[in-house]
Amino acid sequence: MDKENQLSEAIEAALDKKAQDAVVLDLGEICSFTDYFLICTGTSTRHNQSIADHIEEILKRQGVRPLHIEGHTEGEWILLDYVDFVIHIFSARAREFYDLERLWRAGKRRDAHEMLGQRTL
Repeated sequence: MDKENQLSEAIEAALDKKAQDAVVLDLGEICSFTDYFLICTGTSTRHNQSIADHIEEILKRQGVRPLHIEGHTEGEWILLDYVDFVIHIFSARAREFYDLERLWRAGKRRDAHEMLGQRTL
């Protein structure tokens, strides 16, 4: 499974768990450590944990495991590093504070729903 399909699986898993405001930043031309960020928001720390757990479970079924996970216990900002893409699951407050979309504004912003519509199986 290529990285775009893995990313699509992650997006679909996040949306299955009602992640909000899901966006993808295409960083391939400006970043040396990953190609994409998937950024989304949960409604509570438990919701964030549920989104992260579901993404991890779905990708694990495909034989894909994260290199690193951070913030799961606290749940305000959970990071799942899959090398080719990094998933950021935020509380609304943490997303606004860290504002990754502004920090990485040189990346191409893509709507997560739009990416699923372009998915080729």
